[in-house]
Amino acid sequence: MSTLTKPAHDYDWTSFRAAIDGIQIYDDPKQVALRSRDYFWYSPILNEDIGHYVGDLVVVPKDQDEVRRIAAAAARLRIPITVRGGGTGNYGQCVPLEGGIMLDMTKVNRVLEIGQGRVRVEAGARIAKLDDAVRETGQELLMYPSTRRIATIGGFFTGGSGGIGSLRHGMLRDDGNIYSVKVMTVEREPRIIELHGPEIQKVQHAYGTNGIVMELEIGLTKATDWIHTAGLFESYDATLRFCLKALEDKLDCYLLTTVDRRFARFYTKFGDLFPSDRDAVFAMVAPGDMDRFKALVAEFGGRVSFAMTKEELRENGLQPAYECGWNHTTLQALKAESGWSYLQVAYPRPFDPEIVQRQMERYGDEMYMHHEMAQLEGEVQIFGLPLVRYRDRDETYRVIREIEQLDGCAIYDPHAYTIEDGGMKQIDTMQIDFKKQADPYGLLNPGKTRGWTAEMVVEDGSQI
Repeated sequence: MSTLTKPAHDYDWTSFRAAIDGIQIYDDPKQVALRSRDYFWYSPILNEDIGHYVGDLVVVPKDQDEVRRIAAAAARLRIPITVRGGGTGNYGQCVPLEGGIMLDMTKVNRVLEIGQGRVRVEAGARIAKLDDAVRETGQELLMYPSTRRIATIGGFFTGGSGGIGSLRHGMLRDDGNIYSVKVMTVEREPRIIELHGPEIQKVQHAYGTNGIVMELEIGLTKATDWIHTAGLFESYDATLRFCLKALEDKLDCYLLTTVDRRFARFYTKFGDLFPSDRDAVFAMVAPGDMDRFKALVAEFGGRVSFAMTKEELRENGLQPAYECGWNHTTLQALKAESGWSYLQVAYPRPFDPEIVQRQMERYGDEMYMHHEMAQLEGEVQIFGLPLVRYRDRDETYRVIREIEQLDGCAIYDPHAYTIEDGGMKQIDTMQIDFKKQADPYGLLNPGKTRGWTAEMVVEDGSQI
């Protein structure tokens, strides 16, 4: 890790502290450095590029009024704000490139209203506690990241794309997943702007660059006591074809994750339940479909390794299936061995498993395979999050170009910290136009979007 350094900026902290008197502040350098980081270290490239940046001050508001006071003071004094939740992002979303205020939202966390099919919640609520709350009403969240226990719902919305549940309900941006969002502006007199329906795309996956998300109204579905299970197969190709057939047969699953046998040494808790001579599908299956799941595993020459409720997993010291998929797979590998990184790959639709077979032959032990079954815009979308042996920056981008050119895949670059370079490779003008309204001084998470330039800053804060 690079040596942490203070950014060379001179902000008026005396006036800021006076303006927010009574609001919790952390200024201990170790605490500030800790809360200036997320999981960007998955990428050695990001670790080199942004690992040395830290904020100046951590501010922890306890309610929305305190957030308003912080935003007003920052606007008046022109101090940057970087909003953070649980800090589980992978691309440096909450790393402050220009120092300033680290706005920790984790105490702005009330569940405001649970209705039929919807919940209204403050952005700082931990996803695990939110899901537990709605389960008391017989409902559950449509999706959540593998970091369910730590992540906040606001952080997931502004920094994530999908996760566990995306197999059933699509990605966050798909219709019916997020109904409305309340955003606070960073102005001398902060305002609340409400966005509904398609308007939420103005702030979804914007890394907190264009407004402070305060509340969300998100979709719910009927709760299911999912069975956490794994199928073991004799080839990785069989795991993929099994999953495609499970989707075709409409098995009721919340998660279908494939990992090749070389991951077994990282999944130490499972022992013989995930042996090194079998490729695995980790899944969350509705109890009523477990018989069909088992029969389909057998049809593809596999066997079911285990099938347990979440409580049974806990009793046996095993982790839930959702911590065996998405980027928890990367985390488990990196905790066990150094020298690895990863990619994020979207495969062409319809999915052809032969592409994966060619990639396995091409890269051998330089790449361990891991795929996620999901839906995007109502269609099956297969994503790959392969573990890649890290050589250097040039080699990483050579592999990226190769996968895009030879295989027709799209790479969402996990080694870039700007919205555009990590995602769709183009500036979202709708998000930039909204930033002109919600953040006219350009103070929110500066440096994370290429669409915002210094010329757009209006000194009186009016929209241009």
